Parts: sequence; C-alpha cells; structure tokens
Amino acid sequence: MALWHKILAGAAGFAVGGPIGALVGGLAAYAYEDDIKKVVDRLKPAADPTRTTAFTVGVIALGAKMASVDGEVTGDEIRAFRQVFHVDDAESAKFERIFEMAKRTPDSYEAYARQLAGLFEPGSTVLEELMHCLFHVATVDGELDPREHAYLKSVAEIFGFDERGFERLSAHHMEFMACEPCLFLGVPADAPVEEIKSAYRRLVREHHPDRLIGLGMPEEAIRVATDRLATITQAYERLKVQRGFT
Repeated sequence: MALWHKILAGAAGFAVGGPIGALVGGLAAYAYEDDIKKVVDRLKPAADPTRTTAFTVGVIALGAKMASVDGEVTGDEIRAFRQVFHVDDAESAKFERIFEMAKRTPDSYEAYARQLAGLFEPGSTVLEELMHCLFHVATVDGELDPREHAYLKSVAEIFGFDERGFERLSAHHMEFMACEPCLFLGVPADAPVEEIKSAYRRLVREHHPDRLIGLGMPEEAIRVATDRLATITQAYERLKVQRGFT
C-alpha cells in the first residue's frame, strides 16, 4: 500500500493519542477529501491499526528529528527515507510534506521515542527494526556524525537496549569486514560455540519475516528484517570459519 494511503487508512482507527496521534491527525488534515474517500472506498481500516501506524509514523518522526540534528536535512537523507518506505516519484511531494511536518512538530524526539517504547516490549524486534531504519538514514552519506550517534544511542536507551545491545545494532551499519562478527550476534568475542549457535538461532527466529508478518508488522519492518537476517547469517558463517565449527 502506498505510504500516504497507509497513513490515511490507519488514521481512521488510530486512537493512541500522544505526539504520534497528534502527528497522524495533522497529516490526515492535510489530505485532500478525494484522497480520503479513495482509501475508505478501497480499504477497510484494520481493527487495530495502532502498531502498524505507530511504526510508520514513528520512523518518520524520529528520522525527521534526527535528520535536523546537525542543522540541515540533506537530499541524501530524504532519498534514504524514500528507500525505506519505497516511495515512488508520484508520491514524492506528499512524502516530503509528511517529513517536513514531522520535523517541525513541537514535540521532542524523546516524547516520540517514549511513546513508541510504551507500545512495544522493551528491546523488542519491532523496536530493533525501527532503530535499523534510523541507522540507514544516518549512515546514508557513508559516515555517522557524532551528534547522530548520540541521538541514536539516546533513542536506543529509551527503547530498552543496553550498551551491548546498542553495539550490536551499530555493528550492522559499520564496514562489514572491519567489524567483529560476534557483535552482530550480541555475544562476547570469546563466547563458547554453543552460545554462538544459540544466539544465532534466537536471532533468526526473532527477525524472520514470517514471524513479523504474524505480528502484523508493516512492510517497512519486514523489509528491514530480511536484510538484517542476511547480515546475521553472513556473520555467523564467518564465525564458523574462524572458530572451526559446523
């Protein structure tokens, strides 16, 4: 479903309130009446749109706040967001409107992060995928600005990730061959083989697209999880070679 229609469809049944709810309402207010009619005619809003709408709008809001943390929003950052949400040229203007509205809201990024943290389990797979979306935008220019790093660490802490958890999240966005593969699995460098295998199996279960589909997660989370699975498996295969196990 197109991003604009997804937000409009979710807005019909979105009653979570807070800064995310206010932003959803503001976005819907900017929609043309015929846009809303098309969505209502084509779709029955989900019985509980809270999780999918919160994820989508939460990524936009937190990303917009992060993109301006260094004082400017670059074209690369906008393009990175369009990649995450698969925004086509026809929807580009509407997406930029959403992004600008999110950037200019008076609510702090902490307010958005805390509300999202309250909707999902601390350190959950959903919040992890959201963090990876933000990392993708932050590193689109090939580096991570110290201010963006501090921002991401702060959001991760609100989401319930400890120091090791944040290191594991960061590792996925570093130059792969220069990064210790154990970081991808969240285990110490000297972890026993069985601990490595157990961590790998757990991560595969948690990030498997079928599981996220079953949880009702949006397409954005599922696409990110699919990419993450490939990286996790690549790291595990490197460890098998380095440590000599099968």
